[in-house]
Amino acid sequence: MATLSDPPAESFKLSMLIYDTRYRAVTFQIMALIAFLTLIGWLISNTAQNLADLGKEPSFGFLFEPAGYDINQRLVEYNNQDSHLRAAFVGLLNTLLVAFLGCVTATVIGVIVGVLRLSGNWLVARVMTVYVEMFRNVPVLMWIVLAMAILIESLPAPRDFRGDNATASMSVFDSVAVTNRGVYVPEPLFSRSLGDLPVGGAFNISLDLVAFLVVLAGGLFLSGRIRARADAQQEATGIRPTTWYLRLGAVLVPVIAVLIALGFHLGYPELKGFNFQGGTYMRNSLIALWLALSLYTAAFIAEIVRAGILAISKGQTEAAGALGLRPGRIMSLVILPQALRVIIPPLISNYLNLTKNSSLAIAVGYMDLTGTLMGITLNQTGRELETVLLGMLIYLGISLAISALMNWYNSRVKLVER
Repeated sequence: MATLSDPPAESFKLSMLIYDTRYRAVTFQIMALIAFLTLIGWLISNTAQNLADLGKEPSFGFLFEPAGYDINQRLVEYNNQDSHLRAAFVGLLNTLLVAFLGCVTATVIGVIVGVLRLSGNWLVARVMTVYVEMFRNVPVLMWIVLAMAILIESLPAPRDFRGDNATASMSVFDSVAVTNRGVYVPEPLFSRSLGDLPVGGAFNISLDLVAFLVVLAGGLFLSGRIRARADAQQEATGIRPTTWYLRLGAVLVPVIAVLIALGFHLGYPELKGFNFQGGTYMRNSLIALWLALSLYTAAFIAEIVRAGILAISKGQTEAAGALGLRPGRIMSLVILPQALRVIIPPLISNYLNLTKNSSLAIAVGYMDLTGTLMGITLNQTGRELETVLLGMLIYLGISLAISALMNWYNSRVKLVER
């Protein structure tokens, strides 16, 4: 009886790397990777050789030299004798401040405008359309300069607050001064400070801030656990307990206790000499940049929100209305939670664009990372390669952090299929 045997295995040949479909794709990818790495290596070698010929070997020692320049808006202590590294850190904090304020404000405005664009009121819908088309079709730099010009030209000067016949006055119970030089608001102070924790070099961390953030984080965690327990009880019994006062108390009570223990009080601005002294000073450059970036980005977010809402079937609205829900509750409980699946992915890109657009701050004299590290420090030290590379890496890190955070949030809010 004859038996069939397997054909002999074909021996491997080098030509199979090109002509055999099992290996060809991998071969081409490896060749492309080798070519790319070779190009990068050549660029690095050529750059290093050219710098060596100019007597400018790559070095980051300049970061520890005295900066020699002042920064007009800062969140931490700084003087012109601090290092360039300290100046870059101050600029980075200014960038993060504008990015955070802009993202929050743009999101609030964008959601409101996006919802109002779908309003049944013709006038409201048309006004929102004009806002969106006007802001997103004009370069953001023009809006930044325009906002700065309006603040300088339309607000009163500090001298207008002086005298019995003053033409301007402070607002909010005489605690806020809005001038053409900036806005002065009450400053949080502590009479029983815990001091600073030295981190290294010229960097210190306020223990008061650390204690406040730790207590706040603990309160938010406890609030989240209370919410999770309420969700579990609702899932099991169909009845959701009222927990808003417990969650609010879990956050506010520890925070208030810590503030009282640290002797929290407010320092108010006062007109002394030719300008206001005391309080927290927000320069017009910060406010102009914040408003312009927020309004500009909000126009794009509004279109994203509108598209997300329109992506939800009209039957969802009709079904919720048939159950007796009001339009506002339908939007907040039925439409927006489902629309988030469509809204959040493009929203991440707008947050990244806002953060990178903050590099235009130098146009109005706001000293962010671009103005300090990649501006004055670059010009003083002549280390253009090192400063630009550091700036690119920092912006890359900020962008990746924002993307990771928003992707995590996107995974939390997406609907779970049963």
